Amino acid sequence: MSHAAEAMLDPARPDPGLFVRDAPGGRARLDLVVQDMHCAGCLRKVERGLHELPGVEYARANLSTKRVAVRWDPRKLKADAIVARLAEVGFAAVPFDSRLAAALDESEMKSLLRAMGVAGFAAANVMLVSVSVWSGLVTDMDETTRAFFHWVSALIALPAVAYAGQPFFRSALKALRAGTMNMDVPIALAVILATSMSLVQTIVNARHVYFDASVTLLFFLLIGRYLDMQARARACSAAQNLLGLRATAATVIGPDGALRSVAVENVEPGMRLAIAAGARIPADGEILTGTSDIDTSLVTGESLPEAVKPGSAVFAGTLNIGAPLTMRVTKRDDDSLLAEIVRLMESAEQGRARYVRIADRAARIYSPAVHIMAFATMILWFWLGAHWETALTHAIAVLIITCPCALGLAVPVVQVVATGRLIRQGVFVKAADALERLAQIDTVVFDKTGTLTLGRPQLINAGDVASADLALAVALARQSRHPLSRALAEAGSDCPAVALTDVDEVPGMGLEARLFGEIIRLGNADFAGAGRNDTERHAGPELWLRRGGAQPVCFRFADTLRPDAAAAIGALKRKGFAVELLSGDREPAVRAAAETLGIAEWRAGARPAEKIARLEALARDGRTVLMIGDGLNDAPALRAAHVSISPADAADVSQTAADFIFQGARLAPVIETIEVALKSRRLVFENFGLALAYNAVAVPLAVAGFVTPLVAAIAMSSSSITVIGNALRLNRRGKAAQQP
Repeated sequence: MSHAAEAMLDPARPDPGLFVRDAPGGRARLDLVVQDMHCAGCLRKVERGLHELPGVEYARANLSTKRVAVRWDPRKLKADAIVARLAEVGFAAVPFDSRLAAALDESEMKSLLRAMGVAGFAAANVMLVSVSVWSGLVTDMDETTRAFFHWVSALIALPAVAYAGQPFFRSALKALRAGTMNMDVPIALAVILATSMSLVQTIVNARHVYFDASVTLLFFLLIGRYLDMQARARACSAAQNLLGLRATAATVIGPDGALRSVAVENVEPGMRLAIAAGARIPADGEILTGTSDIDTSLVTGESLPEAVKPGSAVFAGTLNIGAPLTMRVTKRDDDSLLAEIVRLMESAEQGRARYVRIADRAARIYSPAVHIMAFATMILWFWLGAHWETALTHAIAVLIITCPCALGLAVPVVQVVATGRLIRQGVFVKAADALERLAQIDTVVFDKTGTLTLGRPQLINAGDVASADLALAVALARQSRHPLSRALAEAGSDCPAVALTDVDEVPGMGLEARLFGEIIRLGNADFAGAGRNDTERHAGPELWLRRGGAQPVCFRFADTLRPDAAAAIGALKRKGFAVELLSGDREPAVRAAAETLGIAEWRAGARPAEKIARLEALARDGRTVLMIGDGLNDAPALRAAHVSISPADAADVSQTAADFIFQGARLAPVIETIEVALKSRRLVFENFGLALAYNAVAVPLAVAGFVTPLVAAIAMSSSSITVIGNALRLNRRGKAAQQP
């Protein structure tokens, strides 16, 4: 970490330059970065500590983004008191700045990577020396040679432990200073005691030292810490990716008609903006002049653009793909729909962060139990009259033999095997605890477009249209990039070419051309002059072709369901899951898909906030929800659900927000993922049972003094190997299942 960053993180620093913002009701708001939050326990300490301050009305911490939002009455509390309070409970805070937060995350990850490299190098070399000593104990190695090897191990291990153990030592020290205890406390204590005892044993030229146990334990724990931080960094990037969709500048039309460019943060309600074709809308507002097509997938999740005209509402982040427009701003940048979606995602992530993993729950019991047993062992041997060295050796043996390797491996090793099996099936696991959460679901909620369907409109009535009309429409469609035009051109790829002249695209309406002096139009019903009765016969999207004064011809399109959508829904129902359809599409299209697939519970026209509201309602009813979606508007819902899956061709933001990503045009990988999650949970509980059985046998022997630290290290390794072997059964089952 840089010296500048360290200075900003120093809680003794008098005033870190707090950027206090006004909040409704005369309240103040402050956004902070708390880099030391690593678990759900840290999150609770931060929020509880802030709520104890007078005047604080709202304090919400986000574990993935390491951010804390505080709202308070400025008449009762000053901003620097908030930072001081966090320092009192053991956490350093700095004002939120996206660039600083990214720099701190990158700095911490590099620091963990360096520590992991040092621990790995030391573990490999100390283990080589230890093997020599172990073989020498049963041969003719003299004491001088053994002492030399012990000192070599000490020279390698001591600086490695001092450097690589810092993440755990600092975390344990902060917890103890704040009067609390976390999982790093027994880890730090075991490493320090084992290393110190080994140094003493080296000085007195004893037969056994345990440097190898210390550095190897640090190496594996650092791997887990680094991977966990990477997963949290990916989760944090989801909201930042959404913010990347907004425009960075806006073109303001002055009272005299002059144009000037301003930062989007400085756009105020009432301003008039010029929107070029192909540009993103910089703010929420209303169209003043011009007609165009707007890509509104951010709001609706649908791939088809929406035609806008004067009076139409537009939203920040949507894309103008037609003609130039002018608009009037109605909301500031931080009040826009895009900003709301970002807030929804962060709020949803906060709700998910409250989930406590099985390993975390076990750690709450394990941490104090280990200390009590080790301390009681030392007191017992003192009481029995043993020398302090003997008593301490037995206590260290208890710490080592109960070292959380088997307990810590119980979940990760199953995840590694399950992840490998899923990768072979085209499924990528993105979150460390995703399989565990997926095994708990009882309800599956689907988006429609791009999830249950392929997300691409296809012509469905080509057989009802005369070949001459189809060829003429295809010739016009080839001149446009509109999704329906592309679908029509693809459907008529074999049609002969038609020589059209004066081709012109009318934004928001369609295409116009001439054929031997006759006007040809392809576009919406109004543009083609179709009657009202004709336009009400089809619920899905359509294009109309009119040739001169002839009767208009309708080309109807539909989004095709995935090949195995019905089979997948049936399989979920047979497994006892409730299935719902939650879509931002129009009601007729959603109803048709639900009826085809046999989904009784469905909702249409749902915006991001409404999707989250439905998921929250299901959660209040005691349901555990899997959300499957692909659109930009699904990203907050994917984050809000207990667990989420997204297809590989989904929007980047949705893929970032999801816990799993599946490839291909079929939904079978979703069913496979659920089955693997259920089997993984069973193996995890079996692994916990094996780890507990091992401790039930080994701990009493260690307390009784029948186990030396060397035997404890071997027993600890054996328990870890047993847990790994049990987890590999999932892989063997996967191979068997693939055989015909």
